[in-house]
Amino acid sequence: MAEFIKIYEENPNQRAINKVIATLKRGGLIIYPTDTVYGLGCDITNTKALERIAKIKGIKLEKANLSFICHDLSNLSDYVKQIDTSVFKILKRTLPGPYTYILPGAKTLPSVFKKKKTVGIRIPDNAIALEIVKQLGNPIITTSIRDEDDLLEYTTDPELILEKWSNLVDIVIDGGYGGNEASTVIDFSKDNPEILREGKGRLDVF
Repeated sequence: MAEFIKIYEENPNQRAINKVIATLKRGGLIIYPTDTVYGLGCDITNTKALERIAKIKGIKLEKANLSFICHDLSNLSDYVKQIDTSVFKILKRTLPGPYTYILPGAKTLPSVFKKKKTVGIRIPDNAIALEIVKQLGNPIITTSIRDEDDLLEYTTDPELILEKWSNLVDIVIDGGYGGNEASTVIDFSKDNPEILREGKGRLDVF
């Protein structure tokens, strides 16, 4: 049974954050708010936790397209090959924000991702998510919480999320109602940028 923890974005409670960090470090799964939709996440360095997420999604871990939630761009080179200055300027200008950028993966990726040529990088404009990643000391892997409802693609109510996911994860963070529009996904891994999904992030900023 998942623990339901209320955290306010304006002033994330340190004791609650500590509990989330401890859960992630021991291989737990969390559901947490972002600046778009609620996400399912785990510590990027914990293979067993990564395998749990892959099992939930019904896919093999090595084939999973999962994004990395980072605190800022300072450690980007740990996960991404050197990118053009023009691309870095775009990242710096639009992050934190509702964008996922597909970038060429570095050779220093965790072993489970060694075969992946690209990675998705997210720095959400949400104090709860950023504080978790900052204090954890490394990114968390993330995937959006989807809803089976034909009319509503993403569940926005944390209490409804708890009902559905209580037996699958360890913590559900109540950070208030989430959005129902996912991030805009842009692929910068090739010569010409490609918009893979138009979401909350505006395109007129590029």
